[in-house]
Amino acid sequence: MKARSKELLDRAVAATVAAIEIYNKPDFLYREEAFAVLAINGWELLLKAKWLADHGNKVSSLYVMEPRTKKDGTKSKKLQIKPTASGNPFTHSLDFLAKKLVESKAFDTNAWANIQALLEMRNSSIHFYNRSGAFPVRLQEIGTASLKNFVATTKAWFGRDMSEFNFYLMPLSFIALPQQTDAVVLNHEEKKFLNFVESLEPANDDADSPYSVTVNIDIKFTRSKAKEALGVQFTNDPNAPAVRLTEEQIRERYPWDYDRLTTECRKRYSDFKAAQKYHDIRKSLLKDKRFGEIRFLDPGNPKSSKKPFFSPNILQELDKHYDRKRRK
Repeated sequence: MKARSKELLDRAVAATVAAIEIYNKPDFLYREEAFAVLAINGWELLLKAKWLADHGNKVSSLYVMEPRTKKDGTKSKKLQIKPTASGNPFTHSLDFLAKKLVESKAFDTNAWANIQALLEMRNSSIHFYNRSGAFPVRLQEIGTASLKNFVATTKAWFGRDMSEFNFYLMPLSFIALPQQTDAVVLNHEEKKFLNFVESLEPANDDADSPYSVTVNIDIKFTRSKAKEALGVQFTNDPNAPAVRLTEEQIRERYPWDYDRLTTECRKRYSDFKAAQKYHDIRKSLLKDKRFGEIRFLDPGNPKSSKKPFFSPNILQELDKHYDRKRRK
């Protein structure tokens, strides 16, 4: 029999998958609002799953308690479970759980800010007219960040791998044809909502963090010279077809040298030292082309000096070995 926390986790994933399926329908006029309702449901179930896991799977830990009322109408010091209108136990809200988990450093502040944007969208959806083209784009940025945060959180809390699902929102470029919106004026509700979202975004966001308040979306279409172009990714499989990158593409993929990587580590970690531990980890990761590559300083001369270059993705692996600094 599954623990209650695992049951809630499964329901949280199901609600989020349903939100994605609704959003990605080809013709659905209530797209953003329906996504927000289901996505918030998924988040609340996920946070309740975490709360149960941290409290010995005692469902009573989720119940809201209130003072008993004496016969004379005064409040007693003894507490009782607060009932809903139907008499069922009243459970802690998403807002309560998120704030408690943020206070305990178990939940990321950007992820919580993103949920607040979704909550405001859900609570105010009956007032939205969605007349402008900017509005649904902003909502998609919030939704995409929400899915990104959900995947990272379930991985961090429960080790749950979401690769079995297609966790993405279909870009608006595919859902609807672009329209001229410059002359459309945002209504009062839209303006207030968009201003609220902007207030949630941090001034100095950590680009390497897996959590975001919003995610910028940039869709570009390019014509392939081949009739059937193949998608590629880095692999150590010797049987995989070889793909050649230009020197410019390689430097773009590996923009950091040793000094830059070391500087980023000092800024990122509280216990970092450029000592033997660091050198051993760095050298082992350099063997994986996802994280780095040794390049000739003169690419056309095989006798020239060599130098290692690194991808910023290497920080995700270094996170496993060092403690990140707390945000102020």
